[in-house]
Amino acid sequence: MSDNKMLQAILDRVSLIDRKVDKGFSEVKSEIRENRNRIDKIGLDLAELSDDAPTVEEFDNLEKSVTKVEKVISI
Repeated sequence: MSDNKMLQAILDRVSLIDRKVDKGFSEVKSEIRENRNRIDKIGLDLAELSDDAPTVEEFDNLEKSVTKVEKVISI
């Protein structure tokens, strides 16, 4: 294969990949636009869950609280 043909083949392949990547980005962009409200709702739900999660100190004290409840129940 001559150098010119090899370079043309490489250029054709790069162009093809570039077109596919551009098409893929367009598809992903349109998917995000179509699902924007859903994505925003999921993000809001995650933020609220994060706000409700116990802090490290609360989590560390949880074992003490459970032990106290276990003692009260066993009495």
